[in-house]
Amino acid sequence: MRKLRRRVILIITLAFVVLLFVRSEWMSHWMYPVHFREDIVISADNYKLEPHLVAAIIRVETNYKTGVVSRKGAIGVMQLMPDTANWIIQKGGFGKISTEAISNRADVSIEIGAWYLNALNQQFDGNMYTVIAAYNAGPGNVSRWLADGTWDGKLETVDQVPFGETRHYIQRVIYYYNKYKTLYPNLLVAK
Repeated sequence: MRKLRRRVILIITLAFVVLLFVRSEWMSHWMYPVHFREDIVISADNYKLEPHLVAAIIRVETNYKTGVVSRKGAIGVMQLMPDTANWIIQKGGFGKISTEAISNRADVSIEIGAWYLNALNQQFDGNMYTVIAAYNAGPGNVSRWLADGTWDGKLETVDQVPFGETRHYIQRVIYYYNKYKTLYPNLLVAK
């Protein structure tokens, strides 16, 4: 009886391992899903952003969970601070959007977050690494680091970023960005 149980467990384990190798694309998509794909594509297109970057930021910020509020008070799937969200609503002409909508509706959070990423992209001349850093640490901090030579805005020198959280954030976003570009090369197409 014991030998039979071991054989069954061994067969199941081997079947699982074979499934991983045979269906690795399926497994990769399962491990690295992209939710809210249509909203990501539309908002990225609205602000001339790469949807892979928007998806990577959402993955790092909330792992696609709505209604999440960070310890610091950031809201929505893209985790914006309420003051920043209100500034975006005003500057972007979003008028009737509330922070409650940003917090609870992925489509609204993604649109507002994409607008902000575009603003950062313009401020930092399209340097993806400084944009990511500014999204996490704030544009004032990143501007200061660049101005005083603390960091040159390159991925190779990310270890010079003075905030450990921001260093790790940049690395995680780039990891998911590259993973999504590999797994979802056609993310530009809304489903």
